[in-house]
Amino acid sequence: MNRAQRIALLAAVALAPTAYADAPPPEGVWLGTGQGGLLLSSGNSSSTSLNAKLDLARIDGQWKKVIFFGGLYGKNNGITSGERVEARYRLDHTLSAHSFWFTGVDGVRDQFSGFAYQLTASSGAGYKFIDGEATTLAGTFGLGYQRLAPQSLLKDAGGAVVQRIKGPAQGNVVGAAGLDYVHTLTASTKLTDKLFVTSGSADTAVSNDMAVVVSMSDRLALSVGYGVRYNTKPAIGVKKLDQVTTVNVVYNIK
Repeated sequence: MNRAQRIALLAAVALAPTAYADAPPPEGVWLGTGQGGLLLSSGNSSSTSLNAKLDLARIDGQWKKVIFFGGLYGKNNGITSGERVEARYRLDHTLSAHSFWFTGVDGVRDQFSGFAYQLTASSGAGYKFIDGEATTLAGTFGLGYQRLAPQSLLKDAGGAVVQRIKGPAQGNVVGAAGLDYVHTLTASTKLTDKLFVTSGSADTAVSNDMAVVVSMSDRLALSVGYGVRYNTKPAIGVKKLDQVTTVNVVYNIK
């Protein structure tokens, strides 16, 4: 299935009849999901890919804590083709039924992005545009400070990275924005999409993860996702766009 077909499939699912979402989450406990997927193939060519994610949230009165960890590793014909670790933490303070204030930090270490690391601390306002039983859509916008280090990749004739040359670290003020969308399609199926953007003089980074999640039981689900990572100013010789399609088993933490 090519990229256009994947997008068309997700769009078609989004237009399916809706159902009601679960009851509001309880306070004082960590809730969320842990998921992972492993793909191994051999024969005329061999490849290995592994990805894992942990999404957790906790509500305590007017405060909400959100934690995310993610990792990705890929190897094709003995050559490492992907290696990324990312983490985020956000603290929200409720101001009204639809508005909140957030403060967050996030870090990315991607060995193939053209940056040795990207660290950002930001704060700003958030708003719940839709907060219904079947659909939720929340957005954030703020300002922050980012620290990053560009990294050039030297490869041999076979495409394997033989040397990484890290440039001088840079710090700059950035704008930080995000969107978090959840749409309940049926009692067992939902569509999710999370978008994060940081933009400054050194680089504009876009991260977007879309997934269709189908519950198999109270604890287990199957997720088919499509993720994009985009940097406007990576090091010379590094592509701006990185895409990944995942099929994961999801474990509901509750």
